[in-house]
Amino acid sequence: MSALKDSQREALMAELGGLRRYCYSLTGNAADADDLLQTTVEKLLQKGMPEDAHPAKWSYRVCKNVWIDELRARSVRQRYPALADEDDESHSTEEVAGGERKLEAVSAALEKLPDEQRLTLTLVTVEGKTYAEAAEILEVPVGTVMSRIARARKNLLQHYSPD
Repeated sequence: MSALKDSQREALMAELGGLRRYCYSLTGNAADADDLLQTTVEKLLQKGMPEDAHPAKWSYRVCKNVWIDELRARSVRQRYPALADEDDESHSTEEVAGGERKLEAVSAALEKLPDEQRLTLTLVTVEGKTYAEAAEILEVPVGTVMSRIARARKNLLQHYSPD
């Protein structure tokens, strides 16, 4: 792999809007989505991509892997909170608390999904990719995409509890 060629860089720039929406679908909030997008683009610019790689597909894969790494890091920080640097400002309004409970419920339901179901579901339902496009990005058959989405939707309904 080498630095991005001009054509790859242009293709990456053209895909940034979709990639940002994908980041948002993975993270659930704009700040984390922006951080994920920045980390993904930095990694692509630093490490490049194979000459024969499709820039959009490659960037979604890199993004997915960066997010998985972040989830693992968060898991460690949650297990060992004394090691984490906590700089959070505390807001104690009922609205914030209610929003946090709903976000936690959605996050909990999404976290219970296997990675492949969560990623496939967000590509299709949030990012608006066709089943064929999602299959290409994830490097799986279209039928696999369809079954992952069906299982993901069923699992979400079972695991989501907003109260």
